[in-house]
Amino acid sequence: METKHPLVTLSEALAAHQGVTHFAISMRAKGKGDFFKRLMRPGADCRTKTAAEVVDWFSENWPGDLEWPREIPRPRKKKEAA
Repeated sequence: METKHPLVTLSEALAAHQGVTHFAISMRAKGKGDFFKRLMRPGADCRTKTAAEVVDWFSENWPGDLEWPREIPRPRKKKEAA
């Protein structure tokens, strides 16, 4: 599986749930609005470290009333790991 697939899935689910665009999610997660736009291009990908950081951000900021996608392993919350 590509590194980008879980990130795009999470961004689309959260954006739909909150009624915003992937631009808004990108600004929150990465501080720049084009991260997911660039990632959605054919052949695009990102570094493993970046992917891990973004998945961690999603896990920390995921709303309690939205089910985490089952096909994507969810990292433990940092607060729980401590």
